[in-house]
Amino acid sequence: MSNKQQTTNTDTEHLENGMVRGLQNRHVQFIAIAGTIGTGLFLGAGNSIALTGPSILLVYLITGVFMFFMMRAMGEMLYQDPDQHTFINFITRYLGQGWGYFAGWSYWVSLIFLGMAEITAVAKYMQYWFPTWPSWIIQIVFLVLLASINLIAVKVFGETEFWFAMIKIIAILALIATAIIMLVTGFKTPEGPVSLNNIFHNFEWFPNGWMKFLVSFQMVFFAYQAIEFVGITVSETANPRTVLPKAIQEIPMRIVIFYVGALVAIMTIIPWRAFSGGGSSLENSPFVMVFQLAGFKWAAALINFVVLTSAASALNSTLYSTGRHLYQLANEAPTKWMNKAKINTLSRSGVPSKAIICSAIVIAASALISMIPAVKNTFTLITASSSGVYIAIYILTMIAHLKYRKSDDFMTDGYLMPAYIILNPLTIAFMLFVYAILFMQADTVVGAVGSLIWIVVFGVYSQLKFRKAT
Repeated sequence: MSNKQQTTNTDTEHLENGMVRGLQNRHVQFIAIAGTIGTGLFLGAGNSIALTGPSILLVYLITGVFMFFMMRAMGEMLYQDPDQHTFINFITRYLGQGWGYFAGWSYWVSLIFLGMAEITAVAKYMQYWFPTWPSWIIQIVFLVLLASINLIAVKVFGETEFWFAMIKIIAILALIATAIIMLVTGFKTPEGPVSLNNIFHNFEWFPNGWMKFLVSFQMVFFAYQAIEFVGITVSETANPRTVLPKAIQEIPMRIVIFYVGALVAIMTIIPWRAFSGGGSSLENSPFVMVFQLAGFKWAAALINFVVLTSAASALNSTLYSTGRHLYQLANEAPTKWMNKAKINTLSRSGVPSKAIICSAIVIAASALISMIPAVKNTFTLITASSSGVYIAIYILTMIAHLKYRKSDDFMTDGYLMPAYIILNPLTIAFMLFVYAILFMQADTVVGAVGSLIWIVVFGVYSQLKFRKAT
């Protein structure tokens, strides 16, 4: 398809495949913000700080820079062809059907496990207020509710994500504002006065050694997981070539404000040496600690509400994404059951309803898994393995970008990734570095081995499946 033809399509409300451009600029901008803020910031910030002290700021910045480079590469391809409803299509186009098939199914399976983890978290956060409610009932109710939102229309999904993101943003900005007020007024906590000196007193970049510093990279890397989600919304966005660059270009600013800003605020109020890494729980959340110091006795309930909406937002986005990816797979490499279930069809409102329902049913299995201890342990192993597979898909996307630059599709006046010939390979090297770290610690090595087995076995199978076609 020529650039001229694509520009024409971009200005219409419907795509050739029947999907609707129902997302507005504000939806996409807030979806981009939500994609960079997970529950880990609210519950696990204390663990991050305890792991390697103030140098955690450097880890977030370095990792954020490479994730931004990945988004620039992805954004360049999506800008050239904004009709693609998932970035996996570019892997298929530039690396072949085999790798496209591998990436498509691997990404869908990884998202399914991510959805299972999020729906389990939703039940846990709800039980904070209603401890006697059965976990599986909470999971099913939330799943039905969010699936229904996805089934109505893409605009309804976008509006829901807008308000979910707004809650997270307000919570972080409130934390930063609290730190500024405490700093200006000379507020004193049981640990001492609120001061920037709490960060720099007895300053050490690596208080727990180089290994802890290196290990923190994989933890922070997965805090950014799903940052690519904004790219999946492009094809259903009005004026994608205007909206996409803006959403990606503002990623560095969002990282500085919402991650670095929040961590600096926390360490200004509470000395970094006061954190012992007591786990990612509500009781150990620095957000709860800060708001309680500010006099809000209901801080724990407030942050629980924030992480509940954050988990619900992640689940909502997962249903959106898994539906689009399964729909793509059903169109590109359909199986008999897909054809029978009509997975490759759209509803009257332009939504891949059958694919969304199918994905929701699979995610619902987590409700049953949580009741079977033996299966639950296996599920934990598979979930850990999916993290390594995610890295493989990111790397394939970067390689596809290198191929795109040498193809006839290359758009010289597009949204170009700067210095790609250097930054693209550097980004791939960084992702390989993060994957290698997974093998360096006891709690991630099993998942790393599991992901390696999946990549090799399913990768070889996918190549053999499409060898003749290639």
